[in-house]
Amino acid sequence: MSISCVVVDFHLDGCRSLKEKRSALSGLRQRYGRQTNVAAFESAFADSTDRGQWSFIVAASAPGPVSSQINRMLESIESQVDAVIVDVQTWQLD
Repeated sequence: MSISCVVVDFHLDGCRSLKEKRSALSGLRQRYGRQTNVAAFESAFADSTDRGQWSFIVAASAPGPVSSQINRMLESIESQVDAVIVDVQTWQLD
C-alpha cells in the first residue's frame, strides 16, 4: 500500500468574503473527495478571505499510480481553480 499527502496553499486575490472564497474552492471536495482512494479537506486558513489550504490524501496499491494521480490532480487544480497556487508540499506516508 502506498499513501501520499499533498498540501496545496492558495491565494485568492479579490475575495472579500468567506462565501466568495468557499465558492472559488468548493469544487475541490466534489471533484476529488468522491474518488474512492482520495480524501480531500480544507486544512488551514478557514477564516481567511484571501488564503486557503487544502490537503489531499491519496492511497493505492503501489507508488506509481499514486504519483500519477497526484500529478493529474495538480494539473487539474491549476487549470480549473480561480486562485493562485503559492505552495505545494507532497510526501509519502508509508
